[in-house]
Amino acid sequence: MNTQRLSVPFLILGALACRDARPADPVILALDGETVRRSEFDRHVQALEARGMGAVDAGVRGALLEPFLEERVLILEARSRGLVKAGASAEEEEMAAQKLLSDEVLSRISVTDDEMAAYYGEHSQDFRVPETLTLRQILVSSENEARDIRRRLQKDPKSFEPLAQSRSRSPEASKGGLMGTFRRGELPSELETAVVDLPVSDVSDVVPSPLGFHVLRVDARQPARERKLEECRDDIRSLLTRQKSDQATRQFVRDLLARAKVNHEAAQPTRPS
Repeated sequence: MNTQRLSVPFLILGALACRDARPADPVILALDGETVRRSEFDRHVQALEARGMGAVDAGVRGALLEPFLEERVLILEARSRGLVKAGASAEEEEMAAQKLLSDEVLSRISVTDDEMAAYYGEHSQDFRVPETLTLRQILVSSENEARDIRRRLQKDPKSFEPLAQSRSRSPEASKGGLMGTFRRGELPSELETAVVDLPVSDVSDVVPSPLGFHVLRVDARQPARERKLEECRDDIRSLLTRQKSDQATRQFVRDLLARAKVNHEAAQPTRPS
């Protein structure tokens, strides 16, 4: 009689024991005999928290899982191919993953002349060279001094550089006032307005600004133009190679994950009893 009464509690305890016999560190990713366990993902999350991400809640943890699996599946494939051993350092694993991608993906990327020509035809406006101008300035602290300098320049245009060296208080005074070459929008608005239509070699009116009073001269002006395909080949080849490499890498990782066994649920932290 007593044995019958005790049998039910013992059955319940046995069921609970079986339920709690789940692995404490389950496999979340497996590929060709190589595995990643939840503890590895836990350490990855903890490292991110330590680097300033702050406490990671369940939603953020879930968002971090997929890129983690994408990185680790490359390592598992590298291990199965003998490119790196289990227990290797993070640097060694990264080098092995890069070699795997280089051998299996990047080495097979090529860009044809037809592809470059087609891209140029669709995006030629992206290779337009904007108008530029080369500018000099003399910067002084008073308007009267600036007007006096402008009068001297109107009488002797060739004196701009020596006047800049002797009178200007701008950083480029020692270079004869040479500021450099600028595109539209790169100059302070008050200076750009003064020179936007100024002919080459002409001197501007006195231009006030928060820095003082400027007298400007345009040394050269290069009009906007369309770069020809031959000028753009290297840029286009680099861009298309990068695009193809990114696409091929993503597909390679997707194919690896399709072969692998992934347990997203096991990656979640254990709930307290």
